Amino acid sequence: MNEVTVLTGVERRRRWSDDEKLDLIEATMEPGANVSEIAREADIAPAQLYRWRKELLDPAPALEPEEGFASVVIDDTPARPYSDALAAVIEIDIGGSHLRITADAPPSLVSVTLEGLRG
Repeated sequence: MNEVTVLTGVERRRRWSDDEKLDLIEATMEPGANVSEIAREADIAPAQLYRWRKELLDPAPALEPEEGFASVVIDDTPARPYSDALAAVIEIDIGGSHLRITADAPPSLVSVTLEGLRG
């Protein structure tokens, strides 16, 4: 006869100690061990065992943000007026040719030029 577990009331999240986790992980590493069976016996998902294995056996340092304030530098130099040199530009290198398209280039000219480079 199979055993049935009936949960009543509010289900609580189980807490596993590192030793308990390690025991289960070690069981999965035995020759011929079946992770699904071990997980089923512990009443957890197999993915949980793989996650614990990764966390406990390959602990990569977590990149956590540093606490504190970022330094701020105020640039009080006057803003430069808009210049054509700062306009949007697309530069394309195709087969030894260099094409520079400025933001104010007529679309028809750009199309014809690109078609000419393709052919």
